[in-house]
Amino acid sequence: MDKRLIGEFMGTMMLVLLGNGIVANLVLKKTKGEGSGWIVIVFGWTLAVMAGVFTAIACGSPDAHINPAVTMAFAVSTGDFSKFLPYLVAQTLGGLVGGILVWLHFLPHWGETPDKGAKLAVFSTGPSIRNLGWATLCEIIGTFALVVGIACVVSTKPAPGLAPFLIGGLVGTIGAGLGGTTGFAINPARDLGPRIAHAILPIPGKGDSDWGYAPVPVLGGLIGGALAGLFIQALHIL
Repeated sequence: MDKRLIGEFMGTMMLVLLGNGIVANLVLKKTKGEGSGWIVIVFGWTLAVMAGVFTAIACGSPDAHINPAVTMAFAVSTGDFSKFLPYLVAQTLGGLVGGILVWLHFLPHWGETPDKGAKLAVFSTGPSIRNLGWATLCEIIGTFALVVGIACVVSTKPAPGLAPFLIGGLVGTIGAGLGGTTGFAINPARDLGPRIAHAILPIPGKGDSDWGYAPVPVLGGLIGGALAGLFIQALHIL
């Protein structure tokens, strides 16, 4: 197997294991982090993204996209779509496995948590106000900011090893500033893979997986990535 695909899989798996694990630690009953709050989620996802990027690089993917929206953007900006589908599959599978690992880690806590919405929130995002068109726009804006920000970071050629920290900080800033509307998926694989895990796992009292909302973070992320790719190309950022 192409080592780049292994890297994309492992990086996305690490991203979801740590990032979704942070959410689980906040919303599931009888954890020591229960009720810690939004700031913990934002800070935790900052470091989860950093860890995911480092993991992807170490496991064989120098691209370290760990996000189909990023892959889409670079495909659009370069005109080379050869990586898009293989990376998309590897990233989504990484999200699925990461979601399963979160379920295993918090295994005793699912039965202690009566709130179906809280259980779903561990795996996937949802809007604060349910309006699918508006939520899609939010995801487009957030993803556009993420991908353009990543391109700007890369274009400055930071010192070796510094870029993952800067990209993690960018995600945290998006979460703090824009994330309260939809939960800032800004990554189709981060939402779709774990949502599939929620659907197939034997979680007690879990309710449905809200497939009616599922297209929002996927389409919003891919559209935002494509628009960012056009912007990157037009301004010759890379």
